[in-house]
Amino acid sequence: MSWSLRRAGVADLDAIMELEHTVFVNDAWSADMMRAELSSPHGYYLVATEVDADDATLAGYGGLFAPSRSDDADIQTIAVAAHARGRGLGRLLMQALIEQARQQDVAQVFLEVRADNPVAIALYRSLGFEELGVRPGYYQPDDVDAIVMRLTVQPRPPMPAHGQSPLDQTDQHPGSIA
Repeated sequence: MSWSLRRAGVADLDAIMELEHTVFVNDAWSADMMRAELSSPHGYYLVATEVDADDATLAGYGGLFAPSRSDDADIQTIAVAAHARGRGLGRLLMQALIEQARQQDVAQVFLEVRADNPVAIALYRSLGFEELGVRPGYYQPDDVDAIVMRLTVQPRPPMPAHGQSPLDQTDQHPGSIA
């Protein structure tokens, strides 16, 4: 299955809120909160749909908060519709948000995840996030703890010197693929 990602805007608010209330039944954001996120100059939100689908039903969305000239960013939210789960969309959204953070020269990306969501925790670990601590009772009204996680973002590789092919550069990062 192929996914199409694009930058989200306020015009996507209704579709995002429909999925928000479906996925996060008890602790969904309000429309005003989501509108503020979508409108913020520090927000970077993506929406996903299935390529070649008969309709453009929203399959997922995710958002990054990354103030300019800051070393830190936060994954604000990520949601995948039930019909799209287990097909790589959550990973794709996360990778795109992490890449945006890298392009903004962010050093660390933080997130909170429900302690009762082992699938999401496993995804974040597989992407290199490490657990920092727990926020007891963070998710209300369910009284579920949040696990705080951090990813150290690897910097963008340097651009080749004028007239030099990228293939002529010496790999500065052992184990990376040029």
